[in-house]
Amino acid sequence: MNDLTHLTIAEARHRMKSREISAIELTEAYLTAIKNANTKINAYVAVTEDQAYAMARKSDKRFARGDEQPLEGIPIGIKDLFATFGVHTQACSRILSGFRPCYESTVTANLWADGAVMLGKLNMDEFAMGSSNETSFYGAVINPWRKQGSDVALVPGGSSGGSSAAVAAHLCSAATATDTGGSIRQPAAFTGTVGIKPTYGRCSRWGLIAFSSSMDQAGPITRDIRDSAIMLQSMASFDDKDSTSVNLPVPNYESVLGKSVKGMKIGIPKEYQVDGMPDEITFLWNKGKDWLKDAGADIIDISLPHTQYALAVYYIVASAEASSNLARYDGVRYGLRVHGQDIVEMYESTRSEGFGHEVKRRILIGTYVLSSGRYNMYYLQAQKVRSLIGHDFNQVFDKGIDAILTPTTPSAAFGLADKKEDQDPVSMYLNDIFTVPVNMTGLPGISIPAGLSKEGLPLALQLIGRRFDEEVLFQLGYVIEQASGTFSPRQWW
Repeated sequence: MNDLTHLTIAEARHRMKSREISAIELTEAYLTAIKNANTKINAYVAVTEDQAYAMARKSDKRFARGDEQPLEGIPIGIKDLFATFGVHTQACSRILSGFRPCYESTVTANLWADGAVMLGKLNMDEFAMGSSNETSFYGAVINPWRKQGSDVALVPGGSSGGSSAAVAAHLCSAATATDTGGSIRQPAAFTGTVGIKPTYGRCSRWGLIAFSSSMDQAGPITRDIRDSAIMLQSMASFDDKDSTSVNLPVPNYESVLGKSVKGMKIGIPKEYQVDGMPDEITFLWNKGKDWLKDAGADIIDISLPHTQYALAVYYIVASAEASSNLARYDGVRYGLRVHGQDIVEMYESTRSEGFGHEVKRRILIGTYVLSSGRYNMYYLQAQKVRSLIGHDFNQVFDKGIDAILTPTTPSAAFGLADKKEDQDPVSMYLNDIFTVPVNMTGLPGISIPAGLSKEGLPLALQLIGRRFDEEVLFQLGYVIEQASGTFSPRQWW
């Protein structure tokens, strides 16, 4: 592992600005790391080497002129769900084979405008449907972490498993990711990285391949809190091309790091103490309370009674929206086309061969709950319960709670095929039990690595905040990070 790839964004930015290193040198270090490791980790599905060098050269010229931007020369990876002009964009699905868009997503356009360098496109669960990154058409991503004394391959979480693995293995400085039910926070927890799901509407969804339009939200995965603040600052913006984008100023997130949290009220929901949760998760949660209390925050017990229904509601609403969004993939306009005797057979064959098993499952569930006679029974009821979940959070925040502290996941990373989605989908879905309420309500949530399991694997805590109050999450998350430290896997790749 090259020393340059150990630099955080903040450190690399400082060293390039002081001319200690160049953008070309930093980019070359990451490209070399990718060449050496990607066959073992499978984080990248496309490496844009020529483009990366061209962008790095432009960054060095801007440094020389003294007009560098906030992310100038920082090499990053892009989840394959973001449209990138003329570059592989397939949501890691066969049905989008060969698709190279003639447009750029707003989030990636913001990053390029701020000087970031694209290293390539990152692996993910197909159409962001999965919790382990095992549903990708390009194969499973391997977690850079290993249990102590074991060489058994572990999952990096999903759907942003390529993003979390690449950041943890030092194959990029940071990565874009998306979160529909926990797909930023859960993989961050499994890999010892920081992942924030911003408030719905904070980052534009334009140019993002849709899964569940009322819940999809872009955010970064990074190695520490400061880098997360730097990345979100660049990714977030108002966008009139996205009707759900909110026209609010983007704060200077980095400026709140280190500020006192004295007097802040932290809610501890009793409903998150679920049956069968490992003792080490409960122990970590208690440590998180103590760290925040020692920093001057007040710890207050709260109740979120309807969150117990969030997982069931999520899989109804998300599947329904997926059924609608994925109807456009028919073999006619772009991507895979499997010919048939007539257009109906072409539709059927293309979708049958183009979609993977988990995507088909969710399309079928979504079509069923939207069907005549089932719409009122399932989909409409789910939306009513979704409103009740949102009401629970609103009541808590209206009573003066500044943030809510919970575990991020109910366990550490597990082995490949341990919870195979086609054999035991419910067990796999339970990985999102602590994260989905945030997506149901549009609230911001952040996962911070806070310790190691008894087997030496990362464990994380989650903070949930008020809408558009990401500053408080960074402020509190920084306290946890300062108390727990940061974590890196031992290198085996």
